[in-house]
Amino acid sequence: MAYLNKVMLIGNIGKDPEVRVNPNGGRKRVSFSLATSRRYRDNNGEQKEQTDWHNIIGWGKIADIVEQLGIRKGMSLYVEGSLTNRSWTDQTSGQKRYVTEINMDTFQLLTPRGQGGAPGAGGFSQANSYQSNSFNGMQQNSAPAYDAGMAEEDVDLPF
Repeated sequence: MAYLNKVMLIGNIGKDPEVRVNPNGGRKRVSFSLATSRRYRDNNGEQKEQTDWHNIIGWGKIADIVEQLGIRKGMSLYVEGSLTNRSWTDQTSGQKRYVTEINMDTFQLLTPRGQGGAPGAGGFSQANSYQSNSFNGMQQNSAPAYDAGMAEEDVDLPF
């Protein structure tokens, strides 16, 4: 039987990424929070919005790239990774603590609206994606990101 542990999120960074070097193994680690929101209607028919906060971590070259790009609070990011659960004993209270984190394998820095064209203009904007590749280290891919504001008639069909 095959198993799958895959997470895909699009959200806004909630705090500036924190980069540290692990004292045990010397590997660089980046951590930050990512906010995702969803809208729904409650029992009274009122529209509500719920924001979930996700703990994101990245290791090695991913941490290097996040640091080099100057990724900061408020930026939009697409993240792919896997869920990781950790536990430890709190030294002050003696209680066991748990945390769920997303171990980032790939991310794409999403270009804010208005950059790469006139504000509010539809079309494609450049976005850079970065992924950890165990064979070649880090790869950067430049791919067009679809802007949902683009009108159908603006699309040039190949036929």
